[in-house]
Amino acid sequence: MTPLVSIRSAFLRVSERSLFTDLDFHIQPKERLCIVGRNASGKSTLLKLIAGSMEIDRGERLCRSGLRISLLDQGVATEVSDQKVSDYVSEILVEGGQEDHKTASILEQLKLRPTPLMKTLSGGEWRRVVLARALVGEPELLLLDEPTNHLDVDTIEWLETYLNGFEGAVVLVSHDRTLLGKVARRVAWLNDGVLRTLDAGFEYFERWSEEISSSEAEERRKQSRKIVAEERWLRHGVTARRKRNQGRLRKLQTLRAERRSVNIVKKKASLEIDTGASSGNAVIEARNIGKQFDGRVLIKDLTVRIMRGDRIAIVGPNGAGKTTLLRILIGELKPDNGDLRLGTRLKTLYFDQRRESLDCNLTLWQTMCPNGGEMVNVRGRARHVVGYLSDFLFDESQVRSPVGNLSGGEHSRLLLARLFARPGNLLVLDEPTNDLDVETLDLLQEALDEYKGTVLLVSHDRDFIDRMATSTIVLDGTGGAIEYIGGYTDYLRFKPKPINIEPKRRRRGTKVPQKARTRLGYKEQYELEGLPQNIEKLNRKLSDLESLLADPNLYLKDPVAFEVVTNDLADVRMVLARSENRWIELENKREELETKI
Repeated sequence: MTPLVSIRSAFLRVSERSLFTDLDFHIQPKERLCIVGRNASGKSTLLKLIAGSMEIDRGERLCRSGLRISLLDQGVATEVSDQKVSDYVSEILVEGGQEDHKTASILEQLKLRPTPLMKTLSGGEWRRVVLARALVGEPELLLLDEPTNHLDVDTIEWLETYLNGFEGAVVLVSHDRTLLGKVARRVAWLNDGVLRTLDAGFEYFERWSEEISSSEAEERRKQSRKIVAEERWLRHGVTARRKRNQGRLRKLQTLRAERRSVNIVKKKASLEIDTGASSGNAVIEARNIGKQFDGRVLIKDLTVRIMRGDRIAIVGPNGAGKTTLLRILIGELKPDNGDLRLGTRLKTLYFDQRRESLDCNLTLWQTMCPNGGEMVNVRGRARHVVGYLSDFLFDESQVRSPVGNLSGGEHSRLLLARLFARPGNLLVLDEPTNDLDVETLDLLQEALDEYKGTVLLVSHDRDFIDRMATSTIVLDGTGGAIEYIGGYTDYLRFKPKPINIEPKRRRRGTKVPQKARTRLGYKEQYELEGLPQNIEKLNRKLSDLESLLADPNLYLKDPVAFEVVTNDLADVRMVLARSENRWIELENKREELETKI
């Protein structure tokens, strides 16, 4: 089968660094390929080479004649024109009478209005518009660079369905494991300037890459043993200087150089979060809080209790009020109504999704040491700024360079470095996964697993939520907010199922029912009447268990009892969530039936 695009023997230098050396890569028709690798490993650059929007220094790019290619890059909003959304999306279409229909169809699917001006769009709206523009031309090769950034979960799930039904080839770069697992059927791994491919889905990538890394580690150990033996030979002195041994000496020098380069690239990021002093057991308590903006209800009558050690995820459509709820819960923004109580000894660390707190004109050094000097106070001890930032995979030349030179993922790593240098027992993460590579995401997850404080998280990354959250607050965009125990997958399992009451088709000769059903069946009515009492009992039991856990000496006095109470608490929370969701489901069904009377 003839490839759509082939890159052969490609060599490319970027900013005095060899990014690719002798790279070979081919894209086949109907490809479903994901490209993974560390931040700044060249994933976005490779997409641009495939698209033809960037030239290679040496080698060749071959492309099938007339191939329609569409590239969605990961840039932030830059379009500030007075152009309407529909005009911006449709301007890439070749005139043929179908432009209006195609544009209207894709805008409707992405829940976008055609008339707003580009300069008035929010970040999430802008991202959906450029996605629509990438899709509307029905390309034969679709290149997507971090397509889920700034999208809500509903749009991401729509995109998964769209890509699985797409007729052309798809190549994507993404940190979203769930998206990769559902779409990719082949993996390209960029690691240390080497491109390797796996002819299998993303779910096999981790084991495959670990096997390769283990094999390379064994090769390095063999190389080190060989160097030791050669150096022992060199120390014998005079024989090393004889002419016939000069080749052996050059080989030793080559081995040393190879080991130095390997030692540089094999360093891993190291993330630790300092909790500092513990907060009180009750961290945040909100009762019947509400918030409106411009007459639109974002949050209505939300009650939530957050205890020390909880990991609370907040999800919902773009514009539903997720960041607003975060700011209310930490006391930055006052609710319009209801009560909010913050616990004692709270010290908040806030990860900002919009990067506005970074000055692109300052160097990384100046960012970490705003008052001058060269030391950073990390977890109670002084560390040199270069050494500390090396834990986050920044080399010394980058530390002395402007922040504006960094990639999106490197921006995120710098924010994490600055954040984690300070102690805090309440960690607020607003879209932390944007632009991070899979490896750094894993390290962030491990750091959060060890963190003893409380976490509030807004994220569109379903896998990250599943691995971290103890409960998930779901905003529906109309003021509704429901808390579910567990992560995003648990929410999908427990959420009320939509009720579709459709009239059954009548067979010929059958009688039309004289009276439609206007009430719940006996069993459902009996269940509905008993649920409030059961929910009240569960809430009392939940309160009793939380009171027991509020005793700071319980674990020291009786570790077994502590474990029993902790497990009971998790069970009660799960049963309570199911009961509340079932009550909502039955109430909705009852109201819908009664409106048909």
